[in-house]
Amino acid sequence: MTIPEANLPMRAATLAEAWVPAVTGRSARLIRDAALIVGGAALTAVGAQIAFTIPGYPVPWTFQTFGVLLTGAALGSTRGFLSMLVYLAAGALGVSVFAGGTSGLEAEAGGITPTIGYLVGFAVAAALVGRLAERQWDRTRTGAGLQMLLGTFVIYLIGVPILAATFPMSLSDAIYYGALVFIPWDLFKVLLATFGLPLAWRLAGDRTGE
Repeated sequence: MTIPEANLPMRAATLAEAWVPAVTGRSARLIRDAALIVGGAALTAVGAQIAFTIPGYPVPWTFQTFGVLLTGAALGSTRGFLSMLVYLAAGALGVSVFAGGTSGLEAEAGGITPTIGYLVGFAVAAALVGRLAERQWDRTRTGAGLQMLLGTFVIYLIGVPILAATFPMSLSDAIYYGALVFIPWDLFKVLLATFGLPLAWRLAGDRTGE
């Protein structure tokens, strides 16, 4: 796939490279990458605080996973993965970056938090989505939708079994309460990315999107 527009940076593999001005010098590139990594973690933290609940179900629906997957798509596999490590480290150290302004990896009743699997899944999903973005999946609506669906699936693939193992519930209950009830909301976020990512590329100068 070629990028015909002259105003799109050469060899731009990710949206970050297309939108953030390039710098010269090893130190400047390291600073730029560090800023992008921290920015992705901050975006995820903000998304985690945008929450609402449904009557009769206390678990909040947030934009947290949207921030995770968007970070991976925008930054690429390596920076997306590192960004989620920064996010997890900040929460583990007590910074209130997790959903609902929470932090820490310990459960209230002792032991490790049942959501640890989802947090680990964030890093894996960001790396996967970032890799697919580097292969230009995010430049078409079909590709963007598929990569976000795959990223969402990975989060649940890792998170749900660990939820069942660390919380007193069956695997079937974990699948329902830890994944199925969130599908409508997750599909809405996938829809946003399906149209938003290709649009961002077109605005950057890439006319290859659908």
